[in-house]
Amino acid sequence: MTPQLFPSAEAAQSPALNWRNVFFFGTIHVLALLAFWHFSWSALGVTIALYWLFGSIGICLGYHRLLTHRSFQVPKLLEYAIALIGSLALQGGPIFWVAGHRQHHAFTEDIDKDPYSARRGFWWSHILWIMYPRAEFFTSASYRKYAPDLARDPFYTWLDRYFLLLQLPLAIGLYALGGWSFVIWGVFVRMVLLWHTTWLINSATHLFGDRPFETEDNSRNLWWVALLTFGEGWHNHHHAYPNVAPAGWHWWQIDMTWWSIRALQALGLAKKVVMPPKQFQTNRRANPTRNA
Repeated sequence: MTPQLFPSAEAAQSPALNWRNVFFFGTIHVLALLAFWHFSWSALGVTIALYWLFGSIGICLGYHRLLTHRSFQVPKLLEYAIALIGSLALQGGPIFWVAGHRQHHAFTEDIDKDPYSARRGFWWSHILWIMYPRAEFFTSASYRKYAPDLARDPFYTWLDRYFLLLQLPLAIGLYALGGWSFVIWGVFVRMVLLWHTTWLINSATHLFGDRPFETEDNSRNLWWVALLTFGEGWHNHHHAYPNVAPAGWHWWQIDMTWWSIRALQALGLAKKVVMPPKQFQTNRRANPTRNA
């Protein structure tokens, strides 16, 4: 199974274009261009810091490895705090995000059941799945089916409903600290960068890279995506063993999100951390090969 760089005729049979989504995402991208006229080194520093905080801690560690796959456990209040950080990335509320990703793993690359199936083409799995939303993936009733554990929790229900509004106090705080340059770089530039690097996991890592595991899908390990996404680019490892906490299994596979989990573990805050199979723990330099 080899995904295509451009959608095929079969993949082109998509729902109608959602102009509200086009306007929203297009406006954010245009506002990010204002960064060329509002550059400062401190604003760039804020962007990098929030890119890491919302991306690595909020999305990769929180939404993905903690909430979606439950690859480790933390105290409930800390879990809520991490989920709150994830919501500030503006990639959807926790119930929506977790449900979509669980569907992706349950029906990986199925052209109808995977929300961002790579079989529909690179651009579909990267961004067009948002521009041409299918009702079964974007209605509250449907995606709560795949995240019932979160849907039963009043905090996650609240966060899923109001996550968008949290950008307002964030923007006000950034403006108070550094004026419009901090807002433009810390909100709009950071959003665009984090969106596209996260989407590269859906698109690029199902098209390019190495396949140490012969999984039934086309997931791949792609080192440069791993660098941009704090370890998530070791995607073939992840699809072979979705519930394992580390994505990079070898000393040379940089996985900054795993470093954070290890730090929580050292502090006694992360428990029941799921590790790779023992043969890959004892010989970290070995080349993993198995049929998954």
